[in-house]
Amino acid sequence: MRHVITLGIALAMTTTQSLGTTADAQSPADYPIHSMTRPQPPVVDPGAYPGMQLAPSDAVVLFDGHSLSGWQSADSAGHPARWKVADGYMEVVARTGNIATTRGFGDVQLHIEWMAPVPAKGEGQERGNSGVFLMGIYEIQVLDSYQNPTYADGAAAAIYGQYPPLVNPSRPPGQWQTYDIVFHRPRFDATGNVTRPARMTILFNGILVQDDVALTGPTAHKARPPYAKHADRLPLILQDHGDPVRYRNIWVRELPNG
Repeated sequence: MRHVITLGIALAMTTTQSLGTTADAQSPADYPIHSMTRPQPPVVDPGAYPGMQLAPSDAVVLFDGHSLSGWQSADSAGHPARWKVADGYMEVVARTGNIATTRGFGDVQLHIEWMAPVPAKGEGQERGNSGVFLMGIYEIQVLDSYQNPTYADGAAAAIYGQYPPLVNPSRPPGQWQTYDIVFHRPRFDATGNVTRPARMTILFNGILVQDDVALTGPTAHKARPPYAKHADRLPLILQDHGDPVRYRNIWVRELPNG
């Protein structure tokens, strides 16, 4: 990793380097998108939720538990966000649409906590589905993956359609889950060619599940399209997939452009 992150995250990465399958076994080129034959990530018990991690002093707090100021509808008109806010969390309201930050970000360290609804309803992709889109383009899957098999590249903490998580450390629905994400945006030359792909590292409930992987391009439905040149800073988007997933304690640290 090119940037210093919090001590707890760094220690967790050190202690989990040996977990999961090899990078070669996880290569998107080896499998059709959403292949049911792709190996399932091994289940790991992450332990009890350690409590809310407070934002560091240099963080930009994106959700303080009280209001959706700083968020808007992700539609082109930028209407007000219509998700529910209560008891320190925001909750997806079905069919109100995705929501986006009102400011854009590039390279970031992102902390976000989420909770799948109880009782659990549905199976596979129909259970506790949402998503976190870096720059509104590159999705980390949010899903109730506790005792809920699905295609590996669509499990919780998958880089959707590309990389399954190395392991599955999901807690049961109704318990808080944490993502700590280090994201480096793609770089393009003046003609729009990719000079460096986007890269991502993810800790899911403190366990390393994506180890500095290079993204193949943007997220798409049942496709892996190539990169298309875009701005250096774009909003973070949270997905309305119809399930009342909850989010809280969302903050980012902006990283130097390397």
